[in-house]
Amino acid sequence: MTKRRVARKKSDQVPSRQAILGLLKQQGPSDSEALAAQLGISAMAVRQHLYALHAQKLVTYQEEQRPIGRPAKMWGLTPGAESHFPDAHAGLTVNLLNAVEQTFGEEGVKRVVLQSTQQQIEIYRSRIPARAPLQNRLKKLISLRNDEGYMAEVQRQSDGSFFLIENHCPVCAAAKVCPLLCDSELDVFRAVLGEGVVIERTEHIMAGARRCVYRIHTARAPLLESEKN
Repeated sequence: MTKRRVARKKSDQVPSRQAILGLLKQQGPSDSEALAAQLGISAMAVRQHLYALHAQKLVTYQEEQRPIGRPAKMWGLTPGAESHFPDAHAGLTVNLLNAVEQTFGEEGVKRVVLQSTQQQIEIYRSRIPARAPLQNRLKKLISLRNDEGYMAEVQRQSDGSFFLIENHCPVCAAAKVCPLLCDSELDVFRAVLGEGVVIERTEHIMAGARRCVYRIHTARAPLLESEKN
């Protein structure tokens, strides 16, 4: 095999491995067969990529017992894999927050986060139709969040509520320094989705979860006394 062909083969591996990392980030631990079906390549090829990623300390696995046959390897990401996803200039953001705190104190940080939150609300409101059905507003919100690197999706539940899922947090490093950023995210969602919409965070990356999940539903009007009986 010529050097040119070897170089081409190595470059072809990069998209496949990045795609595997992306799927594991989005859906959590998976086995090689499931990943192969989603990628449209053989399970053997996926395993080769997984072992290469494992050698780079980007993925790890746990064995899961199956009713028949040998245990299956369930592959997941390591903390080291985070560098392969958008970080929204994490280092610069952290440095700026530290500089603001050192110069203006905690109150200065609060003012900066509040101003940033208001600006984001204004941008989102200009792009999300206020009178559109909730599902349509959520779809637009998801599109905006994905443009910012959140790997977001929305899932409708059988009870009529929705799960807004963010599989990646591009400001995670900054949020560790300034937890107010997580609080401001809730403020943004509540402001742009409007009154009468209830939003609850059910999973939180900062609390150790794999992703952030928000349960969203419309508030029910209180029952009249005649309706209670």
